[in-house]
Amino acid sequence: MNKLKLKEMLKGFFMEDIGERDITVQSIFTGEERGQFTFLAKENGAFCGEEVIKTGFSLLDETVEIKMHVKDGQLVASGDVIAVVHGNISALLMGERVILNLVQRMSGITTKAHKAVEILKGTKTKACDTRKTTPGIRMLEKYAVACGGVCNHRYGLYDGVMIKDNHIDFIGSVSEAVKLVKAQVGHMVKIEVETSTAEQVKEAVKAGVDIIMFDNCTPEKVKELKKLVPSSIVTEASGGLTLENLHTYRGTGVDYISLGCLTHSVQALDISAKVMIYGGER
Repeated sequence: MNKLKLKEMLKGFFMEDIGERDITVQSIFTGEERGQFTFLAKENGAFCGEEVIKTGFSLLDETVEIKMHVKDGQLVASGDVIAVVHGNISALLMGERVILNLVQRMSGITTKAHKAVEILKGTKTKACDTRKTTPGIRMLEKYAVACGGVCNHRYGLYDGVMIKDNHIDFIGSVSEAVKLVKAQVGHMVKIEVETSTAEQVKEAVKAGVDIIMFDNCTPEKVKELKKLVPSSIVTEASGGLTLENLHTYRGTGVDYISLGCLTHSVQALDISAKVMIYGGER
């Protein structure tokens, strides 16, 4: 994770939430009081967001003391202490919601990614994410996916070529699209083509692409199309896959299965920040 970028992101998030001032905090506290937050898991899952907690509170209070009890990617059970944060009470209260929102979402993604890995365990197939992320926090969501053991697909439009059905429909054919791309990009850039028919797969193989995706195909169809692809070309299945139907693709033999559900419809993991006094909540 790019820590400099994380700082700038968090500054913007805090400005959106705090604005000119925190009316409630400034009405109650002088700004000198110190206190402690305990981050608790409220359900079972996998944690992610250590740097968000550390960087976020440090931006608001340079003297903050943070003790992490859990590392990114580590499984947690309901009631587990994730972190203890001691610092300026005003800073703790102002940063609480932004930090919790991010950590809960990231942990939800890591939890879902971990489940995907478990479903595919014992096969050669690896799960990967997609670009179906929340605008503005793709870096955090991609990081959370990786913490769950899932591979990152391309980060954006800039680091890998993916010729999709719309590109093909506009230009006319797989062959023409690949030819035009190869004339523009260097040998360091991978080229992936989205296919859904035997004819498209054969055309992509002949064009010399690096990766062939089988899009919106049943497990049975994926097996048949994969037979047309030499072992030198990486294969991927995508489209309409969820944790509920992922198991049906275990025997397809593809190298990767991309899952947009890891980020576009994730449920946040329930985590709370509590004021703890002598082992109990205030």
